[in-house]
Amino acid sequence: MISNRVKSLSPYKTETTHAPIRLSSNELSIELPDFVKRRIGEEISKLSLNRYPDPEAKLLKEAIAQRFGLKVENLLLGNGSDELIYYLSMAIGEFDKGVFYPVPTFSMYGISAQVLGRERIEVKLKDDFDIDLSESIYRIEEKGPALAYFAYPNNPTGNCFSEEKIKAIRNMKLFTVIDEAYYHYSEKTFLKDALEREDTVVLRSLSKIGLAGLRIGFMVGREDLISEINKIRLPFNVTLPSQVIARLMLDEFYHILEEEIEIAKKERDRVYKELSKMEGIAVYPSKANFILFKSLVMPADIMHRRLVQEGVLIRNFSYMIPDSLRVTVGRAWENDAFLEAIQKILNTP
Repeated sequence: MISNRVKSLSPYKTETTHAPIRLSSNELSIELPDFVKRRIGEEISKLSLNRYPDPEAKLLKEAIAQRFGLKVENLLLGNGSDELIYYLSMAIGEFDKGVFYPVPTFSMYGISAQVLGRERIEVKLKDDFDIDLSESIYRIEEKGPALAYFAYPNNPTGNCFSEEKIKAIRNMKLFTVIDEAYYHYSEKTFLKDALEREDTVVLRSLSKIGLAGLRIGFMVGREDLISEINKIRLPFNVTLPSQVIARLMLDEFYHILEEEIEIAKKERDRVYKELSKMEGIAVYPSKANFILFKSLVMPADIMHRRLVQEGVLIRNFSYMIPDSLRVTVGRAWENDAFLEAIQKILNTP
């Protein structure tokens, strides 16, 4: 029989609607040069796909450690950060102790807690999308959770929470996970804390810097913490092709990803500026590779549908924040198409 925990779940939402321009999933819009594709093909052709991959992904760990100034012993790899969120929700505290996180935020924090039967302590963000510290303290004292998640920058709001508020909550003896999936766009981090403290880890991802199809996430923490959490890691959780391609991109072609990230940051600022000029739109600043905005002249559902009709797919977040939508920053021509479509919709009765 299916557990009631599972029956009560709402599955993770993603956009599958077809559209020529897809700006819905916070991917880095990048087209790898042909010479890079050829090198990837050369490496893949050497693989023995009948063999299991290295269960510890040692060579990929070495590449990540060298690229980001870390030690292999401080790393745990996952099939995306999603898998690592599950591991943390399993490993930290007993299941009768809840999981705290501000909302709206990345839905996998709540899904992983609910699957395990852990109480979810959710506190709404303030109007400026920062943490409501007084309410958070009240709820934590009332419920006594063991684990806290903070997306930094937060998805879907795009802002970085107050560092002081995060630390104040951590000081209430909560093991704290700082999800830095969008670090490359904010350049703000808790990495030093993660390497030194026993109550903090950082999550990072290659998915937002052009390698989403490889599904590589990694956790950074003290060696003793990583060793313990590694005990529950599923065997062979990072595929052989993903290990090889990710290592190649980090070792030989990372400069290409860096260049595209810088372009995306400039495009983010341009799209924000252009949206700010439009009557009927309220737009919010972002430190990520996406922008949250509100439709002031029509329901978000209608604007979303009309954008699809114009060939542009973005995310409808009105189920989290009334009349809100989130657009991923794409290449210049994709962003132009989005802006033109928005302006056309606003100008059409």
